[in-house]
Amino acid sequence: MKHHTKAHVVIIFMLLFSLGCEKEMTIETITLSEEQFEFKKTGGGQVLSINTNADSWSIDIPQNANWISVDRSKGSSGNTFINISASKNPSSDIRTANITLTTKNGASKAISVKQLGRTYESFNTSPTAPDKVGMGSNATELAAKMKFGWNAGNTMEAIGGITAWGNPEITNELIKTVKANGFNAIRIPCSWDQYADKNTAKINENWLNKVKELVQYCVQNDVYVLLNIHWDGGWLENNVTPEKQEDNIEKQTAYWEQIATHLRDFDEHLLFAGTNEPNVENAQQMKVLDAYHQAFVDAVRATGGKNAYRVLVIQGPSTDIDKTNNLMNTWPKDSEPNRLMAEVHFYTPWNFCGLEKDESWGNQFFFWGKNNHSVSNPSRNPTWGEEATVDQLFSLMKKKFIDKNIPVIIGEFNAVRRLQLTGQDLALHIKSRNYYLEYVTKKCLENHFIPFYWDTGVFETGSGIFDRRTYEITDKEALKALTNG
Repeated sequence: MKHHTKAHVVIIFMLLFSLGCEKEMTIETITLSEEQFEFKKTGGGQVLSINTNADSWSIDIPQNANWISVDRSKGSSGNTFINISASKNPSSDIRTANITLTTKNGASKAISVKQLGRTYESFNTSPTAPDKVGMGSNATELAAKMKFGWNAGNTMEAIGGITAWGNPEITNELIKTVKANGFNAIRIPCSWDQYADKNTAKINENWLNKVKELVQYCVQNDVYVLLNIHWDGGWLENNVTPEKQEDNIEKQTAYWEQIATHLRDFDEHLLFAGTNEPNVENAQQMKVLDAYHQAFVDAVRATGGKNAYRVLVIQGPSTDIDKTNNLMNTWPKDSEPNRLMAEVHFYTPWNFCGLEKDESWGNQFFFWGKNNHSVSNPSRNPTWGEEATVDQLFSLMKKKFIDKNIPVIIGEFNAVRRLQLTGQDLALHIKSRNYYLEYVTKKCLENHFIPFYWDTGVFETGSGIFDRRTYEITDKEALKALTNG
């Protein structure tokens, strides 16, 4: 047996004591992937990586920072990933907070969280309780009351002012004339952006009152009125993109809070449409458009009153039937069931309806319909897009919407009048155009769609039916064709 001297025992004791102290005095370390987080006003989540040698840790969020949340508030040694989230910031103010990560033995790290505020103050400053008086019809019931529509085009949406595109202001007398000739619904394409403050998004009060006056003309004549945000300089229509989504939703919300509040007391004769022809080419853009539609519905409903039950109109991508059939697979969530309608437009075939010069992809069609082909000028006969195409495209919308109890509005349809033609060509063209208007109208009604004829007020451009100054009918043949349909 080996004997230890007293010196040996002291050395061994000191070594053991030293090792024990080293273990007791291990310094706890915390390494974070980020110590500062910034969130957009819309909120969202970000990942934080925590690496520590501490036995345990916890996260503390101040009581006044309930807009911050974490999916895991406690953990142990090693590497851990947690998600830090911020809710949507309803204010225009920037908000900040510090959350703290603390280990079992008191080591700590502060994490700074910042969130940007809304660009615009909320305009929903006076929401009222839901009011169902005069709002008894759901979308399907209201659609049954709206027989035939007319567009007051190139007027309220004119950039530069109401008369900037050649039309006079719309009067009560014009509304009466339109109603007397068979139209019981009027679509008002409307501009708002040019009448709003660029910094605050506040719409000029005089413009809101001017629009209200026009809506009043319609309602007092028992005419249903569809009011939208039209092209409006393209701020939304040309920017259905992820990059513009956040900014456009803010502006869209600000505008609809004001429009809806100002017109809240009108009964079910008034419908709102969120956009006009939002340009969408693919599924990614469609997802953005879905977000725009949801923001529109949410903004209107939040104002309360009759807007809690108002029928709202949702546009398909580019208001194109094929794109709508293929890309539109999500419908906005709504607090009130069966209060939404779908909208598409119809200018098919464009070669006949709107093409003004021959293009590499196709030539102008002067004639349309199986019995209206020219023998003397066959190069201008249609090569596609006749009756069978109308039937086929309309069947898609019937199956996608009507069969699911979602009414469909054909918000625009027309075909240009080609007055540069002469002789037999002009006569056959006018016959073709009248037949087109009659056929499309007839098929709309057969499929239970609500057709709105596109009228820019000018006879020479191929759309004006009424002289908006004298209230006389300028295109009796077109009106007869629509009536026959």
